[in-house]
Amino acid sequence: MRKFVYSFCIIFVTALITSCAGGKTENGTAASADSLRIVSLNGTVSEILVGLGMEKNIVGVDVTSTYPESLRSLTQVGHSHNLNTEAIIALKPAYVISLEERGIKPEQARLLEQAGIRVWIIKQHFSVEGTKDLIRMLAKEFKKDAEAEKLIATIETEVKALPVYETKPKVLFVYARGMGSLQVAGDGTAMCEMIRLAGGIPATEGTVQGFRPLTAESVVGMNPDYILLFDTGLQSLEGPNGLMKVPGVAQTAAGKNNKFVSMDGQLLSGFGPRLGSALKQLGEAIHK
Repeated sequence: MRKFVYSFCIIFVTALITSCAGGKTENGTAASADSLRIVSLNGTVSEILVGLGMEKNIVGVDVTSTYPESLRSLTQVGHSHNLNTEAIIALKPAYVISLEERGIKPEQARLLEQAGIRVWIIKQHFSVEGTKDLIRMLAKEFKKDAEAEKLIATIETEVKALPVYETKPKVLFVYARGMGSLQVAGDGTAMCEMIRLAGGIPATEGTVQGFRPLTAESVVGMNPDYILLFDTGLQSLEGPNGLMKVPGVAQTAAGKNNKFVSMDGQLLSGFGPRLGSALKQLGEAIHK
């Protein structure tokens, strides 16, 4: 009788732990992929999950999850640095997934974990291989390896088809949120790696790490051939005419020749399934 009671207790406790963890098995994966509920706190993670055939599993997203368009209809839980944790918990997800660079605040992660949610923060590497590794990592967790290889094959085909340009223009990425908030991107950022992969040279190469406030002196000194922005950044400056009013810009080669390029933010910086098409678009834009 004691042996029976002891065995029953073990079974009960094991079932309780599994339930609190969102229905995960011993390897951390939910018992049923079809019923798995995920909140994605990164646009790249969202794109990959959709590419793996898991759009139906996504129940909430952050503000960067803008592609595909259908994600906009899902519950939005804010930005990874300013999350509505109550809204996330209300969605009853098994997983909350984010990337390290734009990760969750530790105190918010603890709140979610205390609610029985697995918080998975992944380090992203800004390269073609890093993109493939990220896709495979997510696919392995959710047993979507075959779907992952299809995505990767598409990326490899598109990247292989990219032209090799003879010239390497100097490109400066400006992160703009209005005239009063301007920064330049340096080494270690997604934007600088994209510029390199697209056949350009970051204007900040070797001199700036991460992001740094833009100054007129530094812009004139770098003298970029092109100035690159997110679409939303250029809009925040009221278009090319507004960009020309940024101190120093008019004195650069980019300003004198009106060489301004803007792209969708998630496409340009995401390093996700659309990497090949993003590099094609950027490469063509900075080699005109």
